Amino acid sequence: MEEASGYNRFLTVIKHIIMINNLYDTDYAQWTRSQIEALKAQDLKNIDFEHLIENLEMGDPKETVESNLIILIAHLLKLAVQKDAPDWMTNSWYNSIDEHRKRVLKSQRKYKPIKKYLPTAIENAYPDARDLAIKEGKRADGRKVIKRDESEYPEKCPFTFEQILDETWYPN
Repeated sequence: MEEASGYNRFLTVIKHIIMINNLYDTDYAQWTRSQIEALKAQDLKNIDFEHLIENLEMGDPKETVESNLIILIAHLLKLAVQKDAPDWMTNSWYNSIDEHRKRVLKSQRKYKPIKKYLPTAIENAYPDARDLAIKEGKRADGRKVIKRDESEYPEKCPFTFEQILDETWYPN
């Protein structure tokens, strides 16, 4: 009888671990809330150590998304403003756009709450993206690429949320 009771406790623990892991994969926000509650209560049996360690090592996914958006939007801006850039430059920008879009989209798939945060992240990233594009544009030598005035780079993001994340869209 005691053996069966131990087995039942074991099954309960296994089911609980599976539930926590499923929550991590299906509802990241709820998983995060449950982990905060478990930590505050020092409830070790409800802490998802594996995923918690992974998240702490990785850092804040919002910061990662914003960082990728800065590069993505900067290169979209450069394509839109520096239309006279040679192919060897624009090809590099296209490659960077593709790579950083993939990173943002992957974060969106992995961390469900990121989707709600993306409009804010774009808003937060745009000033830095604009600044980066302007700085890089000022380094143009004036022969292959015309140096652009800051005023040619819009103060507000000229791209829609959908355009920024559309893997087939690039500025003309």
